[in-house]
Amino acid sequence: MKIGLRVLLGYFLIVALAALLVGKVFVEQVKPGVRQAMEGTLIDTANTLAELATDDMLAGRIADGPFAKRMHAVYARKVGADIWGFSKDRSGFRITVTDVRGIVVFDSEGKDLGRDNSRWNDVYRTLRGQYGARSTRSDANDPDSTVMHVAAPIRDALGRIIGVLSVAKPNRAMAPFIARSQKIVARWGFVLMGTALLVGVLAAWWLSRQLGALRRYADAVAAGERAPAPAAAGEFGDLGRALHDMREKLEGKQYVEQYVHALTHELKSPLAAIRGATELLEQPLPEADRRRFVASIAAQGERMAQMVDKLLALAAVEHRQRIEQPQALDAAVLLHEAVDAVRAHAEGVGIDMRVDAADGLALAGDAFLIRQALVNLLDNALDFAPRGSTVEVRASRDGDALRFEVADRGPGVPDYARERVFERFYSLPRPGGGSRSSGLGLPFVAQVAELHGGRAELREREGGGTVALLSLPG
Repeated sequence: MKIGLRVLLGYFLIVALAALLVGKVFVEQVKPGVRQAMEGTLIDTANTLAELATDDMLAGRIADGPFAKRMHAVYARKVGADIWGFSKDRSGFRITVTDVRGIVVFDSEGKDLGRDNSRWNDVYRTLRGQYGARSTRSDANDPDSTVMHVAAPIRDALGRIIGVLSVAKPNRAMAPFIARSQKIVARWGFVLMGTALLVGVLAAWWLSRQLGALRRYADAVAAGERAPAPAAAGEFGDLGRALHDMREKLEGKQYVEQYVHALTHELKSPLAAIRGATELLEQPLPEADRRRFVASIAAQGERMAQMVDKLLALAAVEHRQRIEQPQALDAAVLLHEAVDAVRAHAEGVGIDMRVDAADGLALAGDAFLIRQALVNLLDNALDFAPRGSTVEVRASRDGDALRFEVADRGPGVPDYARERVFERFYSLPRPGGGSRSSGLGLPFVAQVAELHGGRAELREREGGGTVALLSLPG
């Protein structure tokens, strides 16, 4: 499972738990809190009415005295109230009065007159001087039919309890307010969860994107590809730049070690030849032999100089990660400049050169590197082309790419060497017993092609010979 998905699931789990906790708190705290508030109101109402009913209770006219008439008038009164969007037209209280034995002597609804309520908690506890209250279902099969009863004692002048006044109110009277609160909490809860989920998705996407950039950079480094520092933000950007700096330092160290080893290995052969010729020159020799050994020393010295120069050029292009400021270039101009650079070499070996490049073939890149790559391809072709032949040089458009071709009529590239010709220091023997090259020209071409986002390859030429291709983005 990807880390972005893990972060998203973990974040969503936290939000879901928070939502569950809020819902649980609402159920366990808000509903009881509303009912507790209603109970407090009933307590005040019961005690107030108990005082108002005292005179009629002492006079024995509680069922038809002024208190009873006022209570009936209360129920007949139209309230016409609007409570936070809910209309209330009549009083929702029910008043019952029991005597000292717990027998109902007044009922505002006239239902339970003469009933013994002494067993109910509200009456039972109040008659014993305690706080009396109960919540009882009006329908035994309906859990939402509970009615809250709160009682207050009716006392005589000596403080003795002579009766109990109970105020009853259905809990469902508060149900619309609780239901609306539930809807509001649920609605905003879903908004909160949706917003939190969106934030979580964006955060997980951003985190996954930053980590993905670092992972792709690490994969490119592991594959030996050129890769710029990962484009990450914040601390991830700092981490990416630190990794890039570390890579450059490590690659620089490995690069030096690798090239010192390779250069040491490749210089052994010409140094051995120079040392052998020098030892022979210390002895008396015929003039012809002396000149031959001196020429050998000069040739080997030139070979070492070329090797060092090409190695430095190859190292410079291999170490670059990208073309910093690509220039708009004309392919025909580059090709003619490269041909002019090797024309003396071509005339010296008796090889004609034919250029085919239309005007207006534009590309973007580093002019020096591309020109030098073309020079290397031309030098390679001149080394293998037979005297009196023609090396054909062409620039053409190939879809979105621009292709340079250098074709010769030499012996071609053997199958066993086709995959190795772009390796450093790998070279083939020249026709006619000529000395091998430094083996750095074609690797330089391959590196220039890769640096520009193109490719280099060698193909067999129809009718014999080799075609060297350098394909670059147009």
